[in-house]
Amino acid sequence: MSGWLEWLRERRGAVVVAVLAALAGLGWWQGRPVTQPPGVLAPEDPLQTPPEAPAPWTFRNHTLTALARFELRARVLGVERYRFDRPAELSPVDFALGWGPMSDSRILGAFSIQQRDRWYFWSTPRMPIPEAEVIAHSANMHLIPATPLVERRLLAVKPGQVVALRGQLVRADGKDGWHWVSSLTRTDTGDGSCEVIWVESVRVTDRQDQM
Repeated sequence: MSGWLEWLRERRGAVVVAVLAALAGLGWWQGRPVTQPPGVLAPEDPLQTPPEAPAPWTFRNHTLTALARFELRARVLGVERYRFDRPAELSPVDFALGWGPMSDSRILGAFSIQQRDRWYFWSTPRMPIPEAEVIAHSANMHLIPATPLVERRLLAVKPGQVVALRGQLVRADGKDGWHWVSSLTRTDTGDGSCEVIWVESVRVTDRQDQM
């Protein structure tokens, strides 16, 4: 046993590097994008209806006010986690989502998609569909999990999967005067154009082992 311990001490640096590399590889494997066949995977537009429970409620020291009931089935174009910005007190992750033509691999193959600073960016050397169609059929959405189970499920979602989300579009107000207000239309752009969703349920719908 002493020989084994001596061997570990001598190679401690190499062992640490190997362990870190293995963990990084595991993280990449678990988060790798899911490939999808050509064709529209999420044909329907998001459904938005008046809120059922307009009375505000408290969550993580913020007051949340329902603006609309909201549900959609969409392809995940990107996933970005946040830990250190102000909204991370409520929302640990954003999804860039696409539906209609923006859920079709033939269309998406022309785009480069990125997320950063709570924004979703796309670029393309050629427009396979009009820009207005891209705007109307994709969005960056800030997700506030209603329960720890919903949070775990949201954090397990991978780009390329098709998810069904159900919940409410909300306004969030902090005690420090900070506020975050959801967009209520799918055709706006720029500051304030993202949806802020109180997520009550999430399901992956493109495979049998639904979440």
